[in-house]
Amino acid sequence: MRFKGFEGEWVEIKLGECCVSLEYGMNSASTKFDGENKYIRITDIDESSSRYKSDNPVSPEGALSDKYLVKENDILFTRTGASTGKTYIYDHNDGKIYFAGFLIRARINTAFNSGFIFAQTQTASYDRWVKLMSMRSGQPGINSQEYASFNFSSPTKLEQDKIALFLSKLDIRIQTQSKIIEQLKSLIAG
Repeated sequence: MRFKGFEGEWVEIKLGECCVSLEYGMNSASTKFDGENKYIRITDIDESSSRYKSDNPVSPEGALSDKYLVKENDILFTRTGASTGKTYIYDHNDGKIYFAGFLIRARINTAFNSGFIFAQTQTASYDRWVKLMSMRSGQPGINSQEYASFNFSSPTKLEQDKIALFLSKLDIRIQTQSKIIEQLKSLIAG
């Protein structure tokens, strides 16, 4: 299925070709939230929605470096443990966020649509790739070089933009419906 007006074959591309950089987060403990600087760790990424769980924010301890600040077009990948492969795409509504050491930040090149690339991490083929790539003798894990090798099909930037916009609108619709369902469950329980 394609949007009207787009033609041509999609090309195989590696995640590393879409990134300006793939970097590890800061190795800092968390502390009480200071009111401004949030600290995103593996456990702060919701398993089902891939969104930042902002209900109980924390801040990073110690000196802060902008090197670890998550920005527009950044995607975070979990690199170790049972939730290896879990991803989060930065949302400016989440505020000022620094990322922790068990996460890898993919800073997406502006020649690509980060929403489209993030959508590739929500597919069954990505899940299969993660299961295969993260097999270790001990704890599962994927390093930055392995993430850079993740392969997927990609159309032109214009078509990526159109697909990402469509998926974004669909996601908003799903969130709205989920809230309505939760409110109805609350009413029924009352």
